[in-house]
Amino acid sequence: MNKDDLKDFITGALVVDKPVGMTSHDVVKVVRHGTGIRRAGHTGTLDPRASGVLVVLIGPAVRLSEFLSASDKRYQAIIKFGVATDTYDTEGKQVGETKSVDHITESDFQELLKNYEGKIAQVPPAHSAVKVNGKKAYELARQGEEVELEPRMIDVYNLEILEWAPPEAVIDVYASSGTYVRSLANDLGNDLGVGAHLSGLRRTKNGQFTLRDAVRLEELKDSFEAGDWYKHLIPAAETLADWHTLELSAEDTEKIKHGVRIPALPGDSGWARGLSEQGDLIALLEVAEGEQAWQPRKVFITS
Repeated sequence: MNKDDLKDFITGALVVDKPVGMTSHDVVKVVRHGTGIRRAGHTGTLDPRASGVLVVLIGPAVRLSEFLSASDKRYQAIIKFGVATDTYDTEGKQVGETKSVDHITESDFQELLKNYEGKIAQVPPAHSAVKVNGKKAYELARQGEEVELEPRMIDVYNLEILEWAPPEAVIDVYASSGTYVRSLANDLGNDLGVGAHLSGLRRTKNGQFTLRDAVRLEELKDSFEAGDWYKHLIPAAETLADWHTLELSAEDTEKIKHGVRIPALPGDSGWARGLSEQGDLIALLEVAEGEQAWQPRKVFITS
């Protein structure tokens, strides 16, 4: 078996600390070029002006993307008060006049943040990739069209002030997938009556992965050159380490390969990752509705 054939068996995740100035897809292209593996994709877009945790799946592990993309996210966000923009960040044009924020206190802001914790309805920015009649909202907005997006339910677990330095504040945002921190900044500014926009964003956590797990892109590039990038590869099974785990016998593994259900215990419900006796990811399974059995939903080994 030659080197190229071996690439077909490489699977897992690279957790990258994305630098400011690159798109998420730019990072994926670097990974594809460096590994020589075309099958790669990220699990949650970070805007070019944002930095931080970007999980890139390679090989068969890309089939886990929908699960990791749906994971909770955590950010450090810099909000600038007194100035609103049409994109809700520094990329856009200023909307209205610059307003004084001298009357706003840290306690006022802390009290306001409490209103945004829990399950809330949030309207995505008009300058976003949300589809409207088959087109991305930002494409319509750039053409000068009025874009009205429907509110979406999100879950904000925690908002905390990290630094209060008017006209800016740094906050920790821990929320469900689908949360637009830009919209949060704009909404806070509107509530305070002074306008606001997002002036900086760093993702500190994606699912179970934090900045401690991330490798700087320049360091990863050096590893590609040195040929030892595998040391940064996280096994596919570990990408869902916070899931319920089924330890599969050789007999169970054989059944799952062929899509055959295996027995579930009383009280078992939801999803689980099925691991072989060696710790390899065999499949993702879900308890069949109304039945006491695990149904294979995604199988990663067939031979």
